[in-house]
Amino acid sequence: MLTEPTMRTLELLAPAKDTQIAREAIVHGADAVYIGAPKFGARAAAGNTINELAELVTFAHQYRAKVYITLNTILTDQELTEAKQIIAQLYKIGADALIVQDMGLFELDLPPIALHASTQCDNRTPEKVKFLEDIGCEQVVLARELSVDEIKRIRETTSVRLETFVHGALCVSYSGQCYAGQALMGRSANRGVCPQICRLPFDLQDAHGHSLGKKHWLSLKDFDTHHSIEELIEAGADSFKIEGRLKDMGYVKNITALYSEALDRYIATHQGFRRSSDGVSRHTFVPAPEKSFNRMGTDYFLHGRHRGILNPISSKSMGEIIGPIKRIGSNWIEVDTDKALANGDGFCHLESGQLTGFRANRADGCRLYPDKMPQIAVGTLLYRNEDTAFNRLMATDTAIRKIPVTWHLTQKTLSLSDEAESVSMILNTNDEIAQKDQSGYIRSQLKKLGDTIYEAVAVNIDTPYFFPASILGEARRQLAKQLTAQRAKRLPAPACLPKKNEILLVNPPQGYRSNIHNEYAKAFYQRHGVTDTMRSFESAPVNDVPVMFCKHCIKYELGACSKLSKDQRREIEEPLHLIYGNYYLRLKFDCAHCEMQIIKE
Repeated sequence: MLTEPTMRTLELLAPAKDTQIAREAIVHGADAVYIGAPKFGARAAAGNTINELAELVTFAHQYRAKVYITLNTILTDQELTEAKQIIAQLYKIGADALIVQDMGLFELDLPPIALHASTQCDNRTPEKVKFLEDIGCEQVVLARELSVDEIKRIRETTSVRLETFVHGALCVSYSGQCYAGQALMGRSANRGVCPQICRLPFDLQDAHGHSLGKKHWLSLKDFDTHHSIEELIEAGADSFKIEGRLKDMGYVKNITALYSEALDRYIATHQGFRRSSDGVSRHTFVPAPEKSFNRMGTDYFLHGRHRGILNPISSKSMGEIIGPIKRIGSNWIEVDTDKALANGDGFCHLESGQLTGFRANRADGCRLYPDKMPQIAVGTLLYRNEDTAFNRLMATDTAIRKIPVTWHLTQKTLSLSDEAESVSMILNTNDEIAQKDQSGYIRSQLKKLGDTIYEAVAVNIDTPYFFPASILGEARRQLAKQLTAQRAKRLPAPACLPKKNEILLVNPPQGYRSNIHNEYAKAFYQRHGVTDTMRSFESAPVNDVPVMFCKHCIKYELGACSKLSKDQRREIEEPLHLIYGNYYLRLKFDCAHCEMQIIKE
């Protein structure tokens, strides 16, 4: 059960493809970052060396921000040996936790490093989350498909820290339960090489082969919950995760700033909450999620099932709505908009149901001069999917992060304090008494902390002595360095560590859905009372079985849901199939559980 602490910490968790992006995420307000290990992360293209990660850990810990390492693919027996070596190195450099999927890791003799259960573990129920808590997971990454009420129910039965996605791309299948890439292309999401089958344009056909449309039937809009942060906090979420370990620097800066400001606004109006890291981030721009990569936004199932979570038009970024076309000339297009347009901006629009686009060589007010005149009509809605002015801004220094500190100078003793730590030293002086008030001069000298992570919010002076600028400057530098070292010694240890026990796993996954890819994972499940220890789909692909398990339902999107009354329901003859080239997928609907399954035929 949840026990309310006197001060509840909220964590903004940002993605990072590399350590440079991770640093910027922290500067822009992230309390923690998640980033790939040298190998075995769920994004094979986003690995980082141990030395790079060590430097990142040192940087992050200055702010008491955390570094979580993704090691969340399923592993072979041989790979487990290498993974164990990597984990030992990660522990040595001070990484704060590992995000894992493979249960075989719980059978290894690991150093005392916290483990977080990846969303790839398919964490949807109170029973599953409680099990992961009981085996020693410090944090559990919840499935994206959960509603606010379902998060509340999990919170009521567990005390483990709950991590929930708040923004970014949505997988149409439950995470860890997608085998389409492996089945169709030999590339498994569980092994870090997802080919994104769900983003393809499929032809949907009924039982008679009649087409119901060629669309992106499995490509969802992007998750956007920045207006629902208060609900998620009050539902019991502790960590708020931005998706995007392959996203660029501008995306991470923009979206991190957006959610950092949202959390700060909540904390400013609610007692008993604080951020889990230290420091205040100030941004030089107004965060605008529509200006970064997006497939349009959805709250998905956060507030229950509804239509409109799908983006059938395109799996590409559509950007922000600019406005309708007002007039067209021989080499120009005029848009009805109040937005500032710029030379080099990129635009897109629908043409015969397809997304197409152009770049503006020149913008003159609301008039655009395209590099090549598109086939477009008056009234067509125009989107901007590349904002050159915003991109140029995001390529500059767009934030600073400082830790508030206070100086105290009493007689000859100078001290520097943050909210928890304090360091001090005796200043050298010839006991020279100041001939006039020195407070302004001393204050200006001690506030010169620009090359440090600190910002003096108060300088308290009670001394009659005169101190040369050289003495004050050297003391300022030494104490700032000492405070940083002192802060590093007080980093919190993991709240809990993996435990080897025999707690039963209730309602375990069936067959290949346990993702057992090695003998250690098999032993783990057997120890926890699971008798069905079938090997993973990646070990031995199976025919005529579901390769995706989805809460998204195409019949519901079409208005053909069996739970609708007959006068409301569209009648469609099943089975339905999705066809793309040689890919032939049959749809199966488990209406009792509101689930759609996709079967390769």
